[in-house]
Amino acid sequence: MSQVTQILNWVSNSLLLPVIVLLLAALISSLISLGGFCATYLALLNEKKKRTALLKDIKEDKDIDFINCGGGIFAGHLAELAKFNWNELECEKRISEIESEYEKELERSRFMTKVAPMLGLMGTLIPMGPALAGLASGDIANMAYNMQIAFATTVVGCVSAGIALLIYSVKKHWFSGEIANLRYALDRKLLQEVKRED
Repeated sequence: MSQVTQILNWVSNSLLLPVIVLLLAALISSLISLGGFCATYLALLNEKKKRTALLKDIKEDKDIDFINCGGGIFAGHLAELAKFNWNELECEKRISEIESEYEKELERSRFMTKVAPMLGLMGTLIPMGPALAGLASGDIANMAYNMQIAFATTVVGCVSAGIALLIYSVKKHWFSGEIANLRYALDRKLLQEVKRED
């Protein structure tokens, strides 16, 4: 039995360095994602009025040159749909592709929200064994060092997961709104075509 527990302790302790490296990589990845998120947020703020104006024109069935309706994410997607001459099948396919691209982007943040806390917990529990052993033997310095590692990994894991959760929650709202607006634009154009035929 003692041999089995020794093997488990050896395996557990050998995982500490990889866990710390992965936690640092997760933190760096989260910070890079946060930078991209802030850039996207600023871009969306800048084009908010233009998007609102486009949606208003679509609602009022105005003739819009979608190919040259300006820059921005929403305008770019409308231009893509316009290139298909608002063919329902082709436009629905393209909207589904955009939705799939958004899902892939969200998956990275969703993955980080699950993995970072796991790594943080592992980084917390692994040093606790040597810390308790140091406490039992009276080696307070060793115990303090291991406890420091335990708390640091917990904090890094929580920060990484928190950033990823923020990005995931806000982007999910953005992307669902974008897809809804594209479907609305397609439906309005199809309705406009039906009215013209009548």
